Amino acid sequence: MTAHATGEPLTYATLVARLTAEDATEPAVREGQFHRVVIGARRVLCFPRTPAAAARLPARAATLRAVGRAGLPFDVPSPLPTGGGPVRLELTRIPGAPLDPSALTRPEVAEAAARGFATLLTALVRAGGQPGPRAELPETPRDEWRRFASDVRAELFPLLSTAGRARAERELAAVEALPYVSGALVHGDLGGENVLWETEDGLPVPRGVVDWDEAAIGDPAVDLAAVAASYGDAFLRSVVAHGGPVLRGPADRVAAIRGTFALQQALSALRDGDTAELADGLRGYGRV
Repeated sequence: MTAHATGEPLTYATLVARLTAEDATEPAVREGQFHRVVIGARRVLCFPRTPAAAARLPARAATLRAVGRAGLPFDVPSPLPTGGGPVRLELTRIPGAPLDPSALTRPEVAEAAARGFATLLTALVRAGGQPGPRAELPETPRDEWRRFASDVRAELFPLLSTAGRARAERELAAVEALPYVSGALVHGDLGGENVLWETEDGLPVPRGVVDWDEAAIGDPAVDLAAVAASYGDAFLRSVVAHGGPVLRGPADRVAAIRGTFALQQALSALRDGDTAELADGLRGYGRV
């Protein structure tokens, strides 16, 4: 009998115990920047690590519902009822696992993975033109990069060395010079950990995408930059070649956007009070 059934209050420990009993195996636990994620066979529990992350959970659930209605050719987690206990988001489990970069040393695997990413990314571009996503998801502001640069200068620069500020200024100038581009459904954090794959005939096939917190209608170059950050520039070039004209244009903007990833991590961590993620994001900026 579960703790909930006996009237005992639900806690993190009892919720994990229930998940363990359901699956007859210990769930995996992953520590993300904003959530502790407990992964069962059929359900995933996302526990916010900070009050700010907790406050974003309702919006996160609404975003997942909107993305789930976009008709994408891969699985997206669906929010489930949570009931009592600790603040959390419960989601359906998407099968598969992240693609290990070391697997790409085999040419046939790298080719299949590049085709898979190209299919995924072109589907996101096309979904951004559909009425549903455009009506339900926010559009990236025209002054997104100017605002970001202003916030970094105001909030992070006091933490940086002189050399670190000079480096950050170069990175910020590059994104401030970008043209405004919108129209695609952008995941916003399409790194290797958030795309799940299964194997068919020895080759990887993308099955689902998780962690849609930053989803918006915007520039597809943001997602291409995340792929490059996870798997390298050579792999991205192969993805773009498979995607054709839909992906070639955005690829021109990738380097500038990728150059801001550490600052993006640090700024979010500072605002959420996550000292470990802040230190990691500012590692190359000579903190004072």
